[in-house]
Amino acid sequence: MIRAYIIIALYVLVPVVIIELFKRYTWMQKIGTVVAAYAIGILFALTGLVHFEAGTAAALTFSKLQSTIMSVAVPIAIPLMLFNCDFKLWTKALPKTIWSLVGGILAVLLAVVSGYFIFHTPDIPDFNKVAAMMTGIYTGGTMNFNALGASLGVDKTLMAIVLAFEMVFTTPYIFFIIGGGYKVFRKILPYKDVTKKGRTDEEVATKDVENYAGMFKKSNVGGMFIGLGLSILFLAIGAGLALLLTGTLNELIVILTITTLAIIASFFKKVRELPKTFELGMFFILIFSVIVASLFDIHSVNGGSLMIGLFVLWVMLIAAGLHLLFCRIAHVSGDLFCVSQIALLCSPPFVPPVVGAMQNKKVLISGIVIGLVGYAVGTYLGVAIALLLP
Repeated sequence: MIRAYIIIALYVLVPVVIIELFKRYTWMQKIGTVVAAYAIGILFALTGLVHFEAGTAAALTFSKLQSTIMSVAVPIAIPLMLFNCDFKLWTKALPKTIWSLVGGILAVLLAVVSGYFIFHTPDIPDFNKVAAMMTGIYTGGTMNFNALGASLGVDKTLMAIVLAFEMVFTTPYIFFIIGGGYKVFRKILPYKDVTKKGRTDEEVATKDVENYAGMFKKSNVGGMFIGLGLSILFLAIGAGLALLLTGTLNELIVILTITTLAIIASFFKKVRELPKTFELGMFFILIFSVIVASLFDIHSVNGGSLMIGLFVLWVMLIAAGLHLLFCRIAHVSGDLFCVSQIALLCSPPFVPPVVGAMQNKKVLISGIVIGLVGYAVGTYLGVAIALLLP
């Protein structure tokens, strides 16, 4: 039991060390804080540090602590990262955001339908339901996947196989984007939106991103605590509203509420000028990143259907390729494409780590909005796919 609490302490301590190294050494600045957090988390997983014997009290306690921290860290981080954003800039990118969203969803639908007819096999009678779950997970993340699995009555073993393949194929893609793959997409989609004469959105957005210098000076600490207090207040309001409307802590309602409140707050100059709120938000994102990466299991696929695996791989590759093509046609920027991909494939909580890695907070709100819409429509699209496919 003590070991579980020590690991939780490490989850908090590791981001502190990463930030200190980032402040002092150029090699860490080149690697990036988010990449470093994911790398350390994976190291925790591969060494077995975070593995407990299944079913033991320590394992259950540790799992609950992990889930609690992950479920709180990102909702606290999102407002902090949004407070000093200038959303007058974002409104000019709205048409591109809509195009990227629609293009991404259309790409997933085309990939799922084409893959179904290529890989469908009589050996798996519920293959249309597999297609439905893949539609859900790639337009809103695991929440839609689980909702579709439950509503369609999918066998739990089949769900586990599909999810295992999805994690094995998608996780390296996420790490690729965060680890520098976004630079490749910037070259393929070298487009920028001009907001002021001689300056681009990206230049405005990346100003002072992840500048941890002086973060704990007396002159900054007070402002950061005000920002943290507002963020916790917004989370409490979101949780209360979710409980009132659904009787559960519905993640869609919580994230939508805190995002809306944070955007409204950012229009007040005193809130927008609170010091180091973005960096404080990044601290919580680094905690989330270490934990998520520590959940990585290289042995997650130890059986299952080869055709399901091929189908999942097809959907991911074709959906990403078509989405990239659609964004190229519409002159969508590489950074917006990246956050769109992560928002649709993973869900909004995974958008901030990508934004932090790219050091372009301009696309933060776009990614969250795309992820929220994906949440909202993904389940409906999945049900439609299940009903339409033979």
